[in-house]
Amino acid sequence: MHRIHMMIGSSLFILMFIAFAAGSGAAAEYTVDKDHSRAGFQVRHLVTRLQGEFKDFEGTFSFDEKKPEAASGKFTVKAASINTNHDKRDNHLRSADFFDAEKFPVLTFDSKKMTPREKNKYVLDGDLTLHGVTRPVSFDVEFLGVEKSPFGDRRAGFTATSRINRKDYGMVWNKVLDNGGLLVGEDIDIQIQVEAIEAGAKK
Repeated sequence: MHRIHMMIGSSLFILMFIAFAAGSGAAAEYTVDKDHSRAGFQVRHLVTRLQGEFKDFEGTFSFDEKKPEAASGKFTVKAASINTNHDKRDNHLRSADFFDAEKFPVLTFDSKKMTPREKNKYVLDGDLTLHGVTRPVSFDVEFLGVEKSPFGDRRAGFTATSRINRKDYGMVWNKVLDNGGLLVGEDIDIQIQVEAIEAGAKK
């Protein structure tokens, strides 16, 4: 009987250890802190590069730095929140010539796969839906670390960059210059800065 109790106790210990190990390796869930994050872009205009951003966005994702390939998440942007610090230009960008924000109010990115490269750097593949068109996109991602904030929660930081061609998404408006060039570039550089709050980490 004593031996049976010992076997049962040992089995329970092993099961508890396995459960603890599985739990400790689970990916943390994060919510993007909009007040400390930025959804920016850059596009050529005449002879310079115009920078802008979207002011209204949100995102949630899971991430485990020990198993980054299991990461998943979704990022959502309100098209009407575009801001280039010029009201007339921003209204034009919201119009049917560009984002057509009334018809296509939301941009989304759904992650599909994260592939480790060098230390703390990854390639994040997913689907970007813009202007009613969904296409695969890859982001270069850098993990900046996790820290406990003065507010008692834990936060993770990331940067993500990519380049897309707006014509691939049906955004074809332009004007031809005297030299044959274009007023607005077709390539858009996407620049994301994320500070995210870990769910349930506040103490």
